[in-house]
Amino acid sequence: MTDPILSLQDVTFTLDGNAGKVNILKGISLDVAKGETLGLIGPSGSGKSSLLMLMGGLDTATSGTVRALGHDLTAMGEDALARFRLSHMGVVFQSFHLIGTMTALENVATPLELAGLPDAYDRAEAELDAVGLHDRAHHYPSQMSGGEQQRVALARALAPRPDILLADEPTGNLDAATGAAVTDLLFDLSEMHGATLVLVTHSRALAARCGRVVRLADGLISPEKQAEAAE
Repeated sequence: MTDPILSLQDVTFTLDGNAGKVNILKGISLDVAKGETLGLIGPSGSGKSSLLMLMGGLDTATSGTVRALGHDLTAMGEDALARFRLSHMGVVFQSFHLIGTMTALENVATPLELAGLPDAYDRAEAELDAVGLHDRAHHYPSQMSGGEQQRVALARALAPRPDILLADEPTGNLDAATGAAVTDLLFDLSEMHGATLVLVTHSRALAARCGRVVRLADGLISPEKQAEAAE
């Protein structure tokens, strides 16, 4: 793989628990190519979401290096990481993480305003149109269904035209039909905007839509046959 857009080298991640240190990730090395769609799967507690958060600079590796677009995220301070994410990354969470006191339009426009874009609201409107929510632009999250909220979150993540889109169980709180619709949007819009997509999922069907699947077990990348035998 030449010039990976994401590169993790011997990454560990340890947290302090009530009974002592807990080793979440135990030496992960992984490269992700520009334009790739990568699914991260594995049992609960295997480290999938932690790995995704390290890729986005939302957590800091205990050791090893995490590089994105050639930048060492492990060497950046919080302010530098926030600026980097604003310019280069979009994140979609299972629980939406919309600001309840803002309308859908304001939720999508806010990161664009923070990035200093003069057409923030025009672009936000266009992104809401793209996810089929033109008529819900002035509604608040409490006035929308879960599927609508997740579509707002997807519009917000993609509006800045990120190089990398990270999605953590994006359909986990949705029913099957709504989840399928959000999945279609996730892949279609990522491809349209040329974003590299990395997603965490428990769904084998969703993972199968990715160009590559990496299985984690007990904080390590599992060999294909071993992982299949364990499932």
